Amino acid sequence: MLDVSVKPRTLRTATASARVRVRAETLRIVAAGAVPKGDPFSVAKVAAVQAAKNTAAIIPYCHPLPIDAADVVFEVGADYIDVSVTVKAVYKTGVEMEALTAASVAALTLYDMLKMLDESMAIETVRLVEKTGGKSDFVTQYEIPLKAAVLVMSDSISAGKKSDASGKLIAERLARHGVEVREYLVIPDDADTIVATVRRYADADKLDLVVTTGGTGVSPRDTTPEAMRRVFERDLPGVAEAMRAHGQERTPFSMLSRSVAGLRGQTVIVALPGSKRGVAESLDALFPGLLHIFKMLRGGAHSSKEPAFRTPASREP
Repeated sequence: MLDVSVKPRTLRTATASARVRVRAETLRIVAAGAVPKGDPFSVAKVAAVQAAKNTAAIIPYCHPLPIDAADVVFEVGADYIDVSVTVKAVYKTGVEMEALTAASVAALTLYDMLKMLDESMAIETVRLVEKTGGKSDFVTQYEIPLKAAVLVMSDSISAGKKSDASGKLIAERLARHGVEVREYLVIPDDADTIVATVRRYADADKLDLVVTTGGTGVSPRDTTPEAMRRVFERDLPGVAEAMRAHGQERTPFSMLSRSVAGLRGQTVIVALPGSKRGVAESLDALFPGLLHIFKMLRGGAHSSKEPAFRTPASREP
Protein backbone atom coordinates (compact mmCIF):
# COMPACT_ATOMS: atom_id res chain seq x y z
CA MET A 1 0.00 0.00 0.00
CA LEU A 2 1.04 3.59 -0.47
CA ASP A 3 2.41 5.29 2.64
CA VAL A 4 -0.18 7.83 3.84
CA SER A 5 1.32 8.27 7.31
CA VAL A 6 2.56 11.79 6.51
CA LYS A 7 -0.88 13.05 5.52
CA PRO A 8 -3.14 14.92 7.94
CA ARG A 9 -6.67 13.70 8.59
CA THR A 10 -9.43 15.52 6.74
CA LEU A 11 -13.12 14.85 6.16
CA ARG A 12 -13.30 12.69 3.04
CA THR A 13 -16.54 12.10 1.16
CA ALA A 14 -17.35 10.20 -2.01
CA THR A 15 -20.54 9.39 -3.89
CA ALA A 16 -20.80 6.53 -6.37
CA SER A 17 -23.72 5.26 -8.40
CA ALA A 18 -24.78 2.09 -10.19
CA ARG A 19 -27.67 1.37 -12.54
CA VAL A 20 -29.49 -1.95 -12.80
CA ARG A 21 -31.63 -2.35 -15.92
CA VAL A 22 -34.80 -4.38 -15.25
CA ARG A 23 -38.11 -5.04 -16.98
CA ALA A 24 -41.13 -2.95 -16.05
CA GLU A 25 -42.96 -6.13 -15.03
CA THR A 26 -40.16 -6.93 -12.54
CA LEU A 27 -40.53 -3.49 -10.99
CA ARG A 28 -44.28 -4.05 -10.58
CA ILE A 29 -43.55 -7.24 -8.65
CA VAL A 30 -41.07 -5.33 -6.45
CA ALA A 31 -43.64 -2.58 -5.80
CA ALA A 32 -46.23 -5.18 -4.85
CA GLY A 33 -43.87 -6.71 -2.29
CA ALA A 34 -44.07 -10.06 -4.05
CA VAL A 35 -40.36 -10.82 -4.57
CA PRO A 36 -39.77 -14.40 -3.30
CA LYS A 37 -36.52 -13.51 -1.50
CA GLY A 38 -38.08 -10.54 0.28
CA ASP A 39 -37.56 -6.77 0.02
CA PRO A 40 -34.57 -6.27 -2.33
CA PHE A 41 -33.96 -2.68 -1.24
CA SER A 42 -33.51 -3.35 2.46
CA VAL A 43 -31.18 -6.26 1.77
CA ALA A 44 -29.17 -4.29 -0.83
CA LYS A 45 -28.82 -1.37 1.58
CA VAL A 46 -27.35 -3.57 4.30
CA ALA A 47 -25.07 -5.21 1.73
CA ALA A 48 -23.81 -1.79 0.56
CA VAL A 49 -23.01 -0.66 4.09
CA GLN A 50 -21.17 -3.91 4.80
CA ALA A 51 -19.24 -3.57 1.54
CA ALA A 52 -18.15 -0.04 2.38
CA LYS A 53 -16.83 -1.17 5.75
CA ASN A 54 -15.00 -4.17 4.28
CA THR A 55 -13.52 -2.70 1.10
CA ALA A 56 -9.94 -3.16 2.33
CA ALA A 57 -10.59 -6.90 2.62
CA ILE A 58 -11.69 -7.04 -1.03
CA ILE A 59 -9.46 -4.53 -2.86
CA PRO A 60 -5.81 -5.34 -2.00
CA TYR A 61 -4.29 -1.86 -2.03
CA CYS A 62 -7.09 -0.09 -0.14
CA HIS A 63 -6.34 1.10 3.39
CA PRO A 64 -8.62 0.02 6.24
CA LEU A 65 -10.71 3.10 7.01
CA PRO A 66 -12.79 4.21 10.00
CA ILE A 67 -16.04 4.72 8.10
CA ASP A 68 -18.15 7.43 9.76
CA ALA A 69 -21.21 7.25 7.50
CA ALA A 70 -22.61 5.31 4.55
CA ASP A 71 -25.88 6.46 3.04
CA VAL A 72 -27.66 4.39 0.40
CA VAL A 73 -30.46 5.75 -1.80
CA PHE A 74 -32.47 3.95 -4.49
CA GLU A 75 -34.31 5.59 -7.37
CA VAL A 76 -36.75 3.51 -9.42
CA GLY A 77 -37.38 4.51 -13.04
CA ALA A 78 -39.53 3.02 -15.76
CA ASP A 79 -37.07 0.21 -16.49
CA TYR A 80 -34.15 0.68 -14.13
CA ILE A 81 -33.07 0.98 -10.51
CA ASP A 82 -30.40 3.53 -9.69
CA VAL A 83 -28.25 3.08 -6.59
CA SER A 84 -26.43 6.03 -5.02
CA VAL A 85 -24.01 5.54 -2.12
CA THR A 86 -22.28 8.32 -0.19
CA VAL A 87 -19.47 7.40 2.19
CA LYS A 88 -17.76 9.68 4.73
CA ALA A 89 -14.63 9.25 6.85
CA VAL A 90 -12.21 11.52 8.65
CA TYR A 91 -8.96 10.00 7.49
CA LYS A 92 -5.74 10.45 5.51
CA THR A 93 -6.91 8.93 2.23
CA GLY A 94 -10.06 9.06 0.15
CA VAL A 95 -13.18 6.92 0.31
CA GLU A 96 -14.03 6.68 -3.39
CA MET A 97 -13.20 2.97 -3.50
CA GLU A 98 -15.47 2.37 -0.52
CA ALA A 99 -18.32 4.19 -2.29
CA LEU A 100 -17.70 2.36 -5.57
CA THR A 101 -17.51 -1.02 -3.86
CA ALA A 102 -20.71 -0.31 -1.93
CA ALA A 103 -22.59 0.75 -5.05
CA SER A 104 -21.33 -2.34 -6.91
CA VAL A 105 -22.35 -4.73 -4.14
CA ALA A 106 -25.77 -3.08 -3.83
CA ALA A 107 -26.31 -3.60 -7.56
CA LEU A 108 -25.13 -7.20 -7.34
CA THR A 109 -27.48 -7.81 -4.41
CA LEU A 110 -30.42 -6.43 -6.39
CA TYR A 111 -29.42 -8.72 -9.24
CA ASP A 112 -29.33 -11.72 -6.91
CA MET A 113 -32.70 -10.86 -5.35
CA LEU A 114 -34.44 -10.42 -8.71
CA LYS A 115 -32.64 -12.83 -11.06
CA MET A 116 -35.35 -15.50 -10.88
CA LEU A 117 -37.86 -12.92 -12.13
CA ASP A 118 -35.85 -11.27 -14.89
CA GLU A 119 -33.30 -13.07 -17.06
CA SER A 120 -32.68 -9.90 -19.12
CA MET A 121 -31.56 -7.88 -16.08
CA ALA A 122 -28.16 -6.16 -16.43
CA ILE A 123 -25.85 -3.97 -14.34
CA GLU A 124 -25.03 -1.21 -16.79
CA THR A 125 -22.87 1.38 -15.03
CA VAL A 126 -20.86 1.82 -11.88
CA ARG A 127 -19.19 5.22 -11.61
CA LEU A 128 -17.77 7.76 -9.21
CA VAL A 129 -20.03 10.80 -9.06
CA GLU A 130 -18.06 13.05 -6.72
CA LYS A 131 -15.31 13.04 -4.13
CA THR A 132 -14.11 15.76 -1.76
CA GLY A 133 -11.61 16.28 1.04
CA GLY A 134 -8.34 15.44 -0.72
CA LYS A 135 -5.30 17.70 -0.77
CA SER A 136 -6.24 19.19 -4.14
CA ASP A 137 -9.45 20.57 -2.62
CA PHE A 138 -7.41 22.84 -0.36
CA VAL A 139 -5.05 24.25 -2.98
CA THR A 140 -5.50 27.99 -3.52
CA GLN A 141 -4.25 29.33 -6.84
CA TYR A 142 -2.75 32.79 -7.42
CA GLU A 143 -1.98 34.75 -10.59
CA ILE A 144 0.86 36.65 -8.91
CA PRO A 145 3.51 34.26 -7.53
CA LEU A 146 3.89 34.38 -3.77
CA LYS A 147 7.31 35.59 -2.62
CA ALA A 148 9.02 33.98 0.35
CA ALA A 149 12.21 33.86 2.39
CA VAL A 150 13.69 30.89 4.21
CA LEU A 151 15.60 31.84 7.35
CA VAL A 152 17.79 29.35 9.21
CA MET A 153 18.69 30.29 12.81
CA SER A 154 21.65 28.29 14.09
CA ASP A 155 24.92 29.22 15.78
CA SER A 156 26.65 26.07 14.52
CA ILE A 157 25.45 26.30 10.92
CA SER A 158 26.23 30.02 10.65
CA ALA A 159 29.75 29.29 12.00
CA GLY A 160 30.24 26.59 9.35
CA LYS A 161 30.42 23.75 11.87
CA LYS A 162 27.34 21.98 10.50
CA SER A 163 25.54 21.88 7.18
CA ASP A 164 21.93 22.90 6.78
CA ALA A 165 19.27 20.39 5.77
CA SER A 166 16.10 21.87 7.25
CA GLY A 167 16.22 25.20 5.42
CA LYS A 168 16.88 23.50 2.10
CA LEU A 169 13.93 21.19 2.72
CA ILE A 170 11.68 24.21 3.32
CA ALA A 171 12.85 25.89 0.12
CA GLU A 172 12.27 22.72 -1.87
CA ARG A 173 8.78 22.23 -0.47
CA LEU A 174 7.79 25.85 -1.11
CA ALA A 175 8.94 25.52 -4.71
CA ARG A 176 6.69 22.49 -5.13
CA HIS A 177 3.74 24.69 -4.22
CA GLY A 178 4.72 27.38 -6.71
CA VAL A 179 6.06 29.78 -4.06
CA GLU A 180 9.08 31.78 -5.20
CA VAL A 181 11.90 31.74 -2.63
CA ARG A 182 13.54 35.16 -2.94
CA GLU A 183 16.11 34.65 -0.18
CA TYR A 184 17.67 31.77 1.72
CA LEU A 185 19.74 32.96 4.68
CA VAL A 186 21.54 31.46 7.68
CA ILE A 187 22.01 33.60 10.80
CA PRO A 188 23.04 32.92 14.43
CA ASP A 189 20.59 32.27 17.27
CA ASP A 190 20.60 35.91 18.24
CA ALA A 191 17.25 37.50 19.07
CA ASP A 192 18.14 41.01 17.84
CA THR A 193 19.45 39.64 14.54
CA ILE A 194 16.32 37.52 14.11
CA VAL A 195 14.05 40.49 14.76
CA ALA A 196 15.91 42.80 12.38
CA THR A 197 15.99 40.21 9.59
CA VAL A 198 12.33 39.24 9.78
CA ARG A 199 11.25 42.89 10.02
CA ARG A 200 13.23 43.63 6.85
CA TYR A 201 11.49 40.81 5.01
CA ALA A 202 8.07 42.15 6.03
CA ASP A 203 8.55 45.93 6.03
CA ALA A 204 11.13 46.59 3.30
CA ASP A 205 10.98 43.54 1.03
CA LYS A 206 7.19 43.11 1.37
CA LEU A 207 7.46 39.33 1.16
CA ASP A 208 4.31 37.25 1.42
CA LEU A 209 5.77 34.45 3.51
CA VAL A 210 8.72 33.99 5.85
CA VAL A 211 9.45 30.46 7.05
CA THR A 212 12.14 30.03 9.69
CA THR A 213 13.74 26.96 11.18
CA GLY A 214 15.54 26.62 14.49
CA GLY A 215 15.45 28.13 17.95
CA THR A 216 12.03 26.80 18.99
CA GLY A 217 13.24 24.44 21.71
CA VAL A 218 14.03 25.13 25.36
CA SER A 219 17.81 25.46 25.38
CA PRO A 220 19.32 28.78 26.56
CA ARG A 221 19.93 29.93 22.96
CA ASP A 222 16.44 29.00 21.73
CA THR A 223 14.95 32.49 21.61
CA THR A 224 12.99 32.40 18.37
CA PRO A 225 9.49 32.57 19.94
CA GLU A 226 10.48 35.55 22.09
CA ALA A 227 12.03 37.28 19.08
CA MET A 228 8.97 36.65 16.94
CA ARG A 229 6.69 38.24 19.52
CA ARG A 230 8.63 41.46 18.97
CA VAL A 231 7.81 41.13 15.27
CA PHE A 232 4.23 39.87 15.16
CA GLU A 233 1.34 42.31 14.94
CA ARG A 234 -1.21 39.49 15.04
CA ASP A 235 -0.82 35.90 16.21
CA LEU A 236 -1.87 32.81 14.24
CA PRO A 237 -2.22 30.31 17.10
CA GLY A 238 -4.05 27.72 15.01
CA VAL A 239 -1.04 27.31 12.73
CA ALA A 240 1.25 26.36 15.60
CA GLU A 241 -1.46 24.13 17.09
CA ALA A 242 -1.80 22.27 13.78
CA MET A 243 1.95 21.62 13.63
CA ARG A 244 2.14 20.29 17.18
CA ALA A 245 -1.01 18.19 16.86
CA HIS A 246 0.25 16.59 13.65
CA GLY A 247 3.67 15.97 15.15
CA GLN A 248 2.34 14.58 18.43
CA GLU A 249 0.68 11.72 16.55
CA ARG A 250 4.14 10.75 15.31
CA THR A 251 6.43 11.50 18.27
CA PRO A 252 5.69 12.25 21.95
CA PHE A 253 8.28 15.05 21.86
CA SER A 254 6.29 17.34 19.56
CA MET A 255 4.60 18.91 22.57
CA LEU A 256 7.96 20.36 23.60
CA SER A 257 8.18 22.50 20.47
CA ARG A 258 7.59 26.24 20.93
CA SER A 259 6.86 26.90 17.26
CA VAL A 260 4.86 30.07 16.63
CA ALA A 261 3.18 31.83 13.71
CA GLY A 262 1.87 35.30 13.13
CA LEU A 263 1.34 38.27 10.83
CA ARG A 264 3.26 41.47 10.30
CA GLY A 265 1.33 43.61 7.87
CA GLN A 266 0.57 41.33 4.91
CA THR A 267 3.49 38.99 5.66
CA VAL A 268 2.85 35.55 7.13
CA ILE A 269 5.65 34.37 9.43
CA VAL A 270 5.96 30.75 10.55
CA ALA A 271 8.70 29.50 12.88
CA LEU A 272 9.38 25.78 12.46
CA PRO A 273 11.55 23.45 14.59
CA GLY A 274 15.23 23.02 13.76
CA SER A 275 15.33 19.28 13.06
CA LYS A 276 14.77 18.02 9.54
CA ARG A 277 12.12 15.59 10.76
CA GLY A 278 10.32 18.32 12.70
CA VAL A 279 10.39 20.57 9.64
CA ALA A 280 9.09 17.82 7.35
CA GLU A 281 6.20 16.95 9.67
CA SER A 282 5.32 20.62 10.18
CA LEU A 283 5.24 21.24 6.44
CA ASP A 284 3.05 18.15 5.96
CA ALA A 285 0.59 19.63 8.43
CA LEU A 286 0.55 23.16 6.98
CA PHE A 287 0.58 22.83 3.20
CA PRO A 288 -1.30 23.45 1.05
CA GLY A 289 -3.91 24.72 3.51
CA LEU A 290 -1.72 27.53 4.85
CA LEU A 291 -1.63 29.21 1.43
CA HIS A 292 -5.35 29.97 1.71
CA ILE A 293 -4.45 32.76 4.13
CA PHE A 294 -3.17 34.97 1.32
CA LYS A 295 -6.55 34.95 -0.34
CA MET A 296 -8.11 36.04 2.95
CA LEU A 297 -5.52 38.76 3.49
CA ARG A 298 -6.52 40.21 0.13
CA GLY A 299 -10.20 40.27 1.04
CA GLY A 300 -11.25 36.96 -0.48
CA ALA A 301 -14.21 34.96 0.82
CA HIS A 302 -13.91 31.47 2.29
CA SER A 303 -16.61 30.10 0.00
CA SER A 304 -15.45 31.73 -3.24
CA LYS A 305 -14.48 29.25 -5.94
CA GLU A 306 -12.70 31.84 -8.07
CA PRO A 307 -9.49 32.98 -6.34
CA ALA A 308 -8.10 36.35 -7.29
CA PHE A 309 -4.55 35.18 -7.89
CA ARG A 310 -2.99 32.15 -9.49
CA THR A 311 0.35 30.34 -9.11
CA PRO A 312 1.69 27.23 -10.85
CA ALA A 313 -0.20 24.14 -9.72
CA SER A 314 1.18 22.30 -6.72
CA ARG A 315 3.45 19.40 -7.54
CA GLU A 316 3.09 17.87 -4.09
CA PRO A 317 2.71 14.08 -4.47
